[in-house]
Amino acid sequence: PDPLPCLSPGDTSVLAGLYGPAEAKLSKELPDRAALEVLLRPKVGLPGVLERSREQQLRQTCEAVVLGVLHPRTAITLVLQVLSDAGSLLSCCLNAACMALLDAGLPLCSLFCGVTCALGPDGTITLDPTTRQEQEARAVLTFAIDSRERKVLMSTTKGSCSVEEMQQCLAAAQRAADTVFQFYRDSLRRRYSK
Repeated sequence: PDPLPCLSPGDTSVLAGLYGPAEAKLSKELPDRAALEVLLRPKVGLPGVLERSREQQLRQTCEAVVLGVLHPRTAITLVLQVLSDAGSLLSCCLNAACMALLDAGLPLCSLFCGVTCALGPDGTITLDPTTRQEQEARAVLTFAIDSRERKVLMSTTKGSCSVEEMQQCLAAAQRAADTVFQFYRDSLRRRYSK
């Protein structure tokens, strides 16, 4: 399949390629559903602890929406290659993953998107922060939001914030999700209307 580039509103970009459902190795085969593997490749060098942690977050998010029971004993591999990282990388990876699942035609119970919020020292919330904004922030929160009820499929926080601030960031992320889902619709319309 053709890899799908997914660009965040900034300068962060990730290339996604999805392979499968295909025959699974016996050691990875699951009798009741598809085995989903996510591989995150940094721009340079080999994957480290951070990439492994993000792979797990991405895999769990994808597993929450992929109807893997329709493809038992198969393997689905999602490869994400970081092309540039100017901030909000995890949310860009989430968006690239969802677009790849959509483009591959895998059965999904809903879509999802990633939104990153940076909480400034004064309590201001910045959506899709740059690397510098992330470094200056008191906390950086990333949410994976589902398209049906705007529920949180995954969240991660770096830094500290109050419960109220976390709820404010979540509300901002849920509002921003509408824009991302519209971007999905527009992108797919352009891709398939040719």
